[in-house]
Amino acid sequence: MKQTLNWQIASVKDIKSETAEVKSFTLTLPAWMRHRAGQHYDIRLTAEDGYQAQRSYSIASEPEREGEIDLTVERINDGEVSTYMHDVLIPGDRLEVRGPIGGYFVWEATMSEPLLLIAGGSGVVPLMSMIRHRAAAGARNPTSLLYSSRGLEDIIYYNELEKLRAVNHGLQVFHTLTRSQPSGWKGYARRIDAEILKEVAQPLGRSVQVFICGPTLLVESVSNTLVKIGINSNQIRTERFGPTGG
Repeated sequence: MKQTLNWQIASVKDIKSETAEVKSFTLTLPAWMRHRAGQHYDIRLTAEDGYQAQRSYSIASEPEREGEIDLTVERINDGEVSTYMHDVLIPGDRLEVRGPIGGYFVWEATMSEPLLLIAGGSGVVPLMSMIRHRAAAGARNPTSLLYSSRGLEDIIYYNELEKLRAVNHGLQVFHTLTRSQPSGWKGYARRIDAEILKEVAQPLGRSVQVFICGPTLLVESVSNTLVKIGINSNQIRTERFGPTGG
């Protein structure tokens, strides 16, 4: 019998700035349930006149953390929920939430195949949950993250990704900066194309499992190109972020 998820009141424990437009919110949950890496929560705001706005946000934290979750949220200028979270919320405030939700775009550390994670912008959030889960579970399957951002200052979790890469437990991180690159930049400097995908994907072998998350155009372009270079479509899972990919 399928369990029905109820709305609950979460408390804001901490708020951390990730970039100029992105913050992570640590929420403590009275009815905490262990999530799977890649799942999301719904957040619902209710105004005094009864008007409600609801949005879904991916979980950034690993399932191993108990009693709380991190949601990483990009501020969208005309977004009813994201602007409230960025501009109004402070630690100690409360939010109405429901989750964890989703069963398709999920990865478990018991899956031993090589892993290719491809993100555009804030689409990195559910993939970060997978990377953190992999580290917490002590998994050693070869894993590569290919992350497209506008500029260096737009990369979410940059320092943590560098630390996880340096530990050298089989995680590789590849960045491409599509609009501006700092002097001496050694990463990619263009939109993700077939050449980049071949360089990143092929060392992982034919059994690679792929998760792609980001704006619709990026997700469709990358998934189509992966099929063209020889990866079976049944090894590719995709998730699109928001109406504009914001």
